[in-house]
Amino acid sequence: MTMHPATARGERTRARLLAAAETVFAAHGYADASITRITDAAGVGQGTFYLYFASKLEIFEELVDDLNRRVRHAMTEAGEGARDRLEAERAGFRAFFRFTAEHPALYRVVREAELVSPRALRSHYTRIVEGYISALSAARAAGEVGDVDPTVAAWALMGIGEMIGMRWVLWGDGVAGDDADPMASGTSQVPDEVFDQMMRFIEGALRPRGEGEER
Repeated sequence: MTMHPATARGERTRARLLAAAETVFAAHGYADASITRITDAAGVGQGTFYLYFASKLEIFEELVDDLNRRVRHAMTEAGEGARDRLEAERAGFRAFFRFTAEHPALYRVVREAELVSPRALRSHYTRIVEGYISALSAARAAGEVGDVDPTVAAWALMGIGEMIGMRWVLWGDGVAGDDADPMASGTSQVPDEVFDQMMRFIEGALRPRGEGEER
């Protein structure tokens, strides 16, 4: 069971282990990662590792939770002060893509969780969607978005962000002219024109319709 440190020094050591795990799991994958690699990257001994985590699986699951907390915080913080839900969506997606560029392990670790820890994978997506459903429900009640099902819209929005981020942030620019199957080329950023097209699509789906206007 994960041990939560009682001292500031312990918190720093635990944070170093999680940061090292993010690097090691992203670089080597779960199967080829090892506690030795993690402790070497963190600059601590193996004995110290076991003061905080019982196993490689435990630190992997904690890393999924940690990445989830941080990306949700980044998106929520970015949307604070937005005038309406559509503006908050734009700010939130910008924050998500920035976080992904800085932490490519978000994709690599979460995707490995499908086989390594399905519980952690489901928890990751569920936590993001729960926040989306709540925000979209409030926005619908306030008339900021149209008559959409908040649950369906939440899953759809998360899917859009994940796929756009994978194509343009995780895979990078790829091979010129090969839009359908780009080669991985490291982290990058979503081009402004791509972001604008994505938001036009999202805003068109969410924007309230005028009287007599059909979808």
